[in-house]
Amino acid sequence: MKPDVPDARPPVEDPGDLQVKPPKTWAVGFPAVASAMSQIVMKSGLRGTRALLDLNQSGGFDCPSCAWPDPDHHRSIAEFCENGAKAVASEAMGKTIGREFFAAHSVEQLAEQSDAWHDLQGRLTEPMLLEEGVTHYQPVGWDRAFAILAEELRALVSPNEALFYTSGRASNEAAFLYQLFARAYGTNNLPDCSNMCHESSGTALKAAIGVGKGTVTLEDFLEAETILCVGQNPGTNHPRMLTTLAQAVANGAKLVAVNPLKEAGLTGFAHPQEVLGLLGRTSPLASTYLQVRVNGDLALFRGVAKAILSVGAEDVPFLCEHVSGYESYRSQVEGTAWEEIETLSGIARVKIEELAALMVRGERRVITCWAMGLTQHRNAVATIREITNVHLLLGAIGRPGAGLCPVRGHSNVQGDRTVGIWEKMPESFMEALDQQAGIVSPREHGHDTVASILAMHRSEAKVFFALGGNFAQATPDTDFTAAALRNCRLTCHVSTKLNRSHLVHGRRALILPCLGRTDRDHGRFVSCENSMGVVQSSEGRLEPVSTELLSECEIVARMAEAVAGDVGNIRWRWLVEDYDRIRDWIEAVVPGFESYNERVRQPGGFYLPNAAKERRWNTDTGKANFAAGPLDAFTPAPGCLILQTIRSHDQFNTTIYGMNDRYRGIGHARRIVLVNPDDLAERGFKTGDLVDLISVWEDGERVAPRFQAIAYDMPRGSAAAYFPEANALVPVRSTAEGSNTPTSKSISVRITASC
Repeated sequence: MKPDVPDARPPVEDPGDLQVKPPKTWAVGFPAVASAMSQIVMKSGLRGTRALLDLNQSGGFDCPSCAWPDPDHHRSIAEFCENGAKAVASEAMGKTIGREFFAAHSVEQLAEQSDAWHDLQGRLTEPMLLEEGVTHYQPVGWDRAFAILAEELRALVSPNEALFYTSGRASNEAAFLYQLFARAYGTNNLPDCSNMCHESSGTALKAAIGVGKGTVTLEDFLEAETILCVGQNPGTNHPRMLTTLAQAVANGAKLVAVNPLKEAGLTGFAHPQEVLGLLGRTSPLASTYLQVRVNGDLALFRGVAKAILSVGAEDVPFLCEHVSGYESYRSQVEGTAWEEIETLSGIARVKIEELAALMVRGERRVITCWAMGLTQHRNAVATIREITNVHLLLGAIGRPGAGLCPVRGHSNVQGDRTVGIWEKMPESFMEALDQQAGIVSPREHGHDTVASILAMHRSEAKVFFALGGNFAQATPDTDFTAAALRNCRLTCHVSTKLNRSHLVHGRRALILPCLGRTDRDHGRFVSCENSMGVVQSSEGRLEPVSTELLSECEIVARMAEAVAGDVGNIRWRWLVEDYDRIRDWIEAVVPGFESYNERVRQPGGFYLPNAAKERRWNTDTGKANFAAGPLDAFTPAPGCLILQTIRSHDQFNTTIYGMNDRYRGIGHARRIVLVNPDDLAERGFKTGDLVDLISVWEDGERVAPRFQAIAYDMPRGSAAAYFPEANALVPVRSTAEGSNTPTSKSISVRITASC
C-alpha cells in the first residue's frame, strides 16, 4: 500500500545488478582521474573544467567537499582530488530546474526517485513554495518568500519554537550573520552538522587541552615519526590526505592504520599527478594495520598507555610541568587487566606493545588522526580522551611533528563553529557579540540536532530553517525524523540542488536557491576555515545559472530584515553590501581575527591561534588534564551484530554521485551490508542474498528491508552499510555521552532473510 505521504527513505533499488569484485589494495591513480573527469564531462562540461582551475587556488574558491587543508606554499595546478572534482561537477552544472520542472513532478513523484537522480536534475533557479494540501511546489517571489518567513516566525509563542540549522558548507560570513540573526530574534537554537560528526572531538579536546580543535599543521606531518589513522577512510573521505601521508612515509614516518575494515586508501597510494602513479605504480602507506573490533579503540589506547607505563617511557618533565590528574590516571591504567584490553579491542597484547614501542621511538613525534569511526559511539568522548591521555604521556602535543588531528568532514564546519554556530557559545562570545551588535542575546542554551528532532516530534518546535544541508537524510532514525519535520508549520531550506529534505516537509515549505562556491557574487568573496585552523578566501568565478539566485549572506540578511528588522547597531542590508563589513564584525567579536580583511587577502590566508599547540592550556586547572575512567565497549543484543554506517566511494555525505564503491569492489548497488564471512555463513547467508536489517534497541525494533549481503574482511561480530540508507536503523535517543552525537557506528542489528 502506498503511504499517504512520501517516504523519507531512499527508494529500494532493483537488486539484480550487484557486482562484487576483490577489494582494491591501493587508491587513486588513473582510475580516480578518469572518474573525476567523466563526472566533469557528463555534468558540467566546460563550466566545470573552468572551475577546476580555480579550485583550492589562492584567489580561487575553497573546495565544497572535505576540509583537508591546502599547502601553505607551492600549490599544484590541480590542487584537488576525485571527490572535490565530483563536487564541482555537481555544483557547476549548467542544467537547471525551475517552475516547469516542479509543475511536471509532484512531491510524491520526486520522492520515488533516487538521491543520485535528484542530484542529476540540475541547479535550482528560483524560490519555490509548497502550500498546505498542495501536491506540487510552485514559484514564489523573493519578497513573498521572506514575508512568509516573517509571518510564520512572528506567529510563534516563543523564539525557541524556531530552529536554525547550519550545514558545514556555509561560509564564515554567512554563518556569522545567521547566528547573529538567531540571537537577535531571541534563540540559541542553532543545531548544526557538527552535532552529528565531530561534536565528540570538540567536547573531549576542550576538557583535556582547552582547545576543541586539532593541534597540528601539514608541516607537522612531514616531520612526524609515527602517524596513526584511526577510524577513518581517507581514500574516500579525504583523498588529498593521501598525498600528505605518502610524503610523510617517504620522509621516514611509520603509518599505522586502525580500522575494522581494510581500506585501500590506507594501504597504498598511486599519485595521480606523477606519470608512474598514473600507470599504477603505488607507494606503500600503512606498515601496520590493526583491524580493531568495532568500538574497541578505547581499549586499544588503554593498552598502549599500559605498555608505555610498564617500561617507564612516559615524559616525566612534561607531566610535571603541564599536566593534571596523572596519578589517578596511572592508577586506573595499572588496574586494567590485559585480558580485558585484548577482549574489548580484539587486538593481541603483543601487537599493542609493538604499537607502543613504535610511538616511543626517537623523539616521539607522534600524530593521531581520527574521524567518525571514533566520534559516533556512546563512549566516543571517553575514547578521544584516552587518545589524548596517550599523547600526554608521551608529551606529544605542542611540538613539531606531534599532536592531535580530528579530520573534519565538511569544508567549513570548523569555521562555522568558530564564528558562533553553536547552541551554547561561551559567555565571552555572547558579551562581545552583544557589545558589537547593541542587543541582548539570550543566554539559555538552545537545541542541538538530536534535541531539535525531539522538539519537533513533540510539536514544541514549529519552524525549521536550514542553511544548506540535507537534514532529513543526514540525521538518525529516518522515519522518526521525518515525522518530526512533518509536525512543523513551516520548513525552509537554502539549497543549490534538489534533495530529499525538500520532500519531507511541514505544512508549508520553502526552497530558497542560493549561489554556490563556484559562482560569482558581484565581486565579493567569502572565507572558510579548514581542519587545521587556516582561514582563507573563497571566490567563485562562474556566471550564476540564474539571475534569481541570492548569496547565503543576502538570504540571511533579507530574512533578518523581514523578521526582526534593523535592531541595535545592526543594519542588515548595509552589512551585506560589502562582506568586509561582516568580517569587521567578526574581528570585533571573535579572538584571533585581528586585521581579518587584510590577512584573509594574503595568499593562503592565515592561521588562527591555537593555545594548546603552544602548550598553553585554557582549562579549569590551567593545565592539560588526564581523564581516568573504566574501560567499556559496545555490546550488541544476543544474536546481533554491531553495524556501523559508512560512505560509498561515490558519495560525499548525503550527496550521491553514483552507484559504485570502487575501492571496496562493489558496483551498481547501494543497499548492501558488509558482514564478516564467518558471521554471514553462520546465519545461513552468502554474498548476494537479500536480507532485512533489524536494529534492536530499548524502545523497540527498526527495519530496513532488502539489503544485499556481501562477505567482507572485517572482525567477527561486525557489519557495515551505507548511509543514508541505513540511517533508519539508528535510534534517535542513542547518543554519545557528553556530546549527544548519534551512535551511527554502534547499532545492534539482526539479519534475517528478506521476504
